[in-house]
Amino acid sequence: MGLTQSAKTALFLLVLVYLSFPNLCYGARKLTALYQPPAMLVSYHKGALLEGDIPVSILWYGKFTPAQKSIVADFLLSLTQNDHHQVGLSSKTPRVSQWWETIQTYVEKAGKKGTQVILSGQVTDEGYSMGKSLKRSQISELAAKANSKAGGIALVLTADDVAVEGFCMSNCGFHGSDSGKKSTFIWVGNSVTQCPGQCAWPFHQPIYGPQTTPLGAPNGDVGLDGMIVNIASLLAGTVTNPFGKGFYEGQADAPLEAASACTGIYGKGAYPGYAGELLVDSTSGASYNAQGANSRKYLLPALYDPKTSSCSTLV
Repeated sequence: MGLTQSAKTALFLLVLVYLSFPNLCYGARKLTALYQPPAMLVSYHKGALLEGDIPVSILWYGKFTPAQKSIVADFLLSLTQNDHHQVGLSSKTPRVSQWWETIQTYVEKAGKKGTQVILSGQVTDEGYSMGKSLKRSQISELAAKANSKAGGIALVLTADDVAVEGFCMSNCGFHGSDSGKKSTFIWVGNSVTQCPGQCAWPFHQPIYGPQTTPLGAPNGDVGLDGMIVNIASLLAGTVTNPFGKGFYEGQADAPLEAASACTGIYGKGAYPGYAGELLVDSTSGASYNAQGANSRKYLLPALYDPKTSSCSTLV
């Protein structure tokens, strides 16, 4: 027996409520691919931000190929506007460094020095020293192994065969800190074999919502290109809200930060299930909105622009 029109409407509203339910993980990137317009301004709460030179140390936990590692390394190199790896790019090409300029706006608005992300080192743990099933609390232990420098960020990346508490259920990654030691860390997992429909959208059909055709991954790797989206989002949140008293809207224990306030938007005209108007690689057919080091292409999330009080994209 089919549903009545009123029953269909009730079911639709229930799905929307489920998809927009606040993420309860601190600093986590929300799973939903739907855009929810910010209800409040992303405001400054007078706490410390990361500023100046920000060294980022990567801990590769599990097996990653050299090609996968280069995708992430090139992204971090791309954040520096004058990096020599970007020589030769067209002045008309949207750049990763232009995306980062919005984060510079946050830092300057708080009266701090500008930021410059520096890839300071990489450590590999292919032996799964803590096993393949990790508790959330173990991420900070792995972060310590990254040997990050003072004032820097430890970036913990787990392979597609590593399960992390809360992964795919409540978050795709998160950032955390130790305010006493002034240290910060980010964790992001490769979701390709576990939940690409949640953590690698729009390169995979979403589990919920409109079932549109997935976009081509700009680097040909759904898992890693999905990780870049999450790394970018969490890096923006870490710099602008490292210890919980920086820039955010909503509750401190479930904040909407620079990128998570604009979840699901990648280009102009985005709406639920549609990432927006993007650039398309003429050779591969992949979608992207920024180019970076070594002519690498990326799809980066929209950022909440404090100058315009709106979500800003590169294209």
